[in-house]
Amino acid sequence: MQQQENHVGRRRFLSRLASGVLVAVSAGPAFAEEMDRVRTPRQTEGPFYPDRLPLDRDNDLIVVSGGLTPAVGQVTHLSGRILDARGGPIRGAVIEIWQVDNNGAYLHTQDPHAGRRDRNFQGYGRFETGSTGEYRFRTIKPVAYPGRTPHIHVKVSRGGEELLTTQCYVRGEPQNARDGVLRGIRDPAARESVIVSFDPVSGSKIGELAARFDVVLGWTPPSA
Repeated sequence: MQQQENHVGRRRFLSRLASGVLVAVSAGPAFAEEMDRVRTPRQTEGPFYPDRLPLDRDNDLIVVSGGLTPAVGQVTHLSGRILDARGGPIRGAVIEIWQVDNNGAYLHTQDPHAGRRDRNFQGYGRFETGSTGEYRFRTIKPVAYPGRTPHIHVKVSRGGEELLTTQCYVRGEPQNARDGVLRGIRDPAARESVIVSFDPVSGSKIGELAARFDVVLGWTPPSA
């Protein structure tokens, strides 16, 4: 039964991707006009960017290709847009994410917790944006790592050029107030821009969440 539900969930997710239906809460048609043009702050890549990228590098981190058992954790649909310095969507941007699994282990051989890693969690994913600048991932809600508040690492590149590395955080997480990396963002508006809400998905029978993280780059494509 669990395997059947897992396959149904994956088919539903891929179907949503194909139809362009966004799982997360919509920001509305006037999003581009209403958004605050605060540029997303650059943050440390950290020591545990995967040193061996998985064979499965798609945007569904819940199920590893060929596997039947889903990752442990609260399923989260992370989506958003990659925007240039003027608020326009960036096409052809590659966004990568990586994070610890539900046991607090990264996909990295030197992580001290690597021995207890959830082998059913992909740990890393990537997505290339289309004309709207939209991206989407299915992952798990981030959990705490020793010395760090829950977070997801994000890297954006285009044409092989790295444009930004940052992190996004969970709104309302008590450990945010004590996290040195997050508190290192001195500008309050910039710090607020990387803290996002993880809200329940209406009608989900398994307690799925949706989070929207829009990335505003201090960069404009040469062709724009």
